[in-house]
Amino acid sequence: MATLSLKNVPDKLYERLKKSAAENHRSINREAIACLEQTVGRQRRDPAAVLEELRAFRRTLGRIYVTDQDLDAAKREGRL
Repeated sequence: MATLSLKNVPDKLYERLKKSAAENHRSINREAIACLEQTVGRQRRDPAAVLEELRAFRRTLGRIYVTDQDLDAAKREGRL
């Protein structure tokens, strides 16, 4: 594993990181890694692929618009 040293971390940012680490029962180092993973580790989705997924979803509904109920049902799908 690589080692990363941060210099000149603003005091307010350090205090926020320290507070967040305590709230999540982590060390400051582990909290910093978790923050980096959450931010940098995200995979950017291809906008064209997302648009195609939405269009395919619309086709399953048999209409061109999506209601709030449709979205709620899609969110709940597979969560049981």
